[in-house]
Amino acid sequence: MPLDLGDRVNHLSLIDIVDLALQKNPATRISWANARAAAAAYGSSRGDYYPRLDASFFGTRLKSVASQGRVAVRQTTYGPGATLSWLLFDFGGRSGGVEGARQALLSADWTHDATIQDVVLSVEAAYDQYLGTKALYAAQRTTLKEAETNLEAAEERHRVGVGTIAEVLQARTALSQAKLALETTEGSILTTRGALAVSMGLPANLPYDIDPPSDHPVAGIADSVDVLIDQAVQLRPDLASARADYLEARARIGELRSQRLPSLVLGGTVGRTYVTTSTQKTSGNSYSATLTLQIPLFAGFSREYNQEQAEAQAEAARSRSESLQSQVVFQVFSAYYAFQTATRRVATADDLLASAQQSEEVALARYKAGVGGLLDLLAAQSALADARAQQVQARWIWSTALAQLAHDTGLLDLHGQSPLHLTTDSTGTIPR
Repeated sequence: MPLDLGDRVNHLSLIDIVDLALQKNPATRISWANARAAAAAYGSSRGDYYPRLDASFFGTRLKSVASQGRVAVRQTTYGPGATLSWLLFDFGGRSGGVEGARQALLSADWTHDATIQDVVLSVEAAYDQYLGTKALYAAQRTTLKEAETNLEAAEERHRVGVGTIAEVLQARTALSQAKLALETTEGSILTTRGALAVSMGLPANLPYDIDPPSDHPVAGIADSVDVLIDQAVQLRPDLASARADYLEARARIGELRSQRLPSLVLGGTVGRTYVTTSTQKTSGNSYSATLTLQIPLFAGFSREYNQEQAEAQAEAARSRSESLQSQVVFQVFSAYYAFQTATRRVATADDLLASAQQSEEVALARYKAGVGGLLDLLAAQSALADARAQQVQARWIWSTALAQLAHDTGLLDLHGQSPLHLTTDSTGTIPR
């Protein structure tokens, strides 16, 4: 846990959690390293526009053998030198390689953006699930208290002789069921908290907790599905990455085509040589300059096949881009109507809870007045507990659906917020 969060480790906000995930999650570190590698490759490719200059130093020690009247000679030759090579023109091969590296860099950058949005979505989904489980736990505690009150009332009625032992046993059964549900949810709280920690790239057993979030209005979407689809086609980083992959493949075609065409290369050498023998020492400068026109004639048809391969790979990249665009359209379409359904479910769950509360109040009053049976009260309270759970689930699903729609549209930001245009009419509030 970063030091700046150590004093509020039990009061983390959604922004804190998302920020931690972007720092600690391995997926973001991998994509960022890939983007930096692509940037280095692009810088390396631009070096082809500049001349290549290499320095050298040589040394030779020679001793000949005396023969046929010749005396033995000892000679030492050494000196520095430099070599220049500069590609002047190659019919687009060099520019194709640089453009391909630039598109690869753009693709890596867009992939990193897409990874960030994926991580933010996964963290927010785990965050919403943890909040929903805690809200369900609170609702089940209320149900447990009601079951305890029912048992006390049943025991009192049995004590004064207006109730039966069967009612006491039924109330005890309902209390045990409420305890069992509460204990199950209590275990789920720990599991969902661990899942949230893992989504942040932290150990599951890390001791932490989140702050009670502020209320967020539950509302429908103001934009039409066609508007959101248009935004997704323009903004989705994974789609932009696929387009960059296609442009990289197209640049590769130009690079390979140039290998079948002439190129013009400027070359040159310069050096100074020192010669030392047993009788004298000499030195001198040397240089050369060449202008070479290289014309490829035949290489076993490998250049032609390489170009054909690049053209096929570019066609495949174009098809992948078009296929991904179709998937993006469907994802937005599906997420849009899933969000619409989730919004309606919130309103219906609120109505269900209100009706169940009224039914439970009437059944409780009738039971206390002695004109209603315990079975009717237990049925009403069971329906109330189910309505509470439905309301919690509806709000959790709505929040997750909103984040999913923002992600599929390409609008999910770095703070886990969903900058979509919502309607002004709200159906309630949801913890956020």
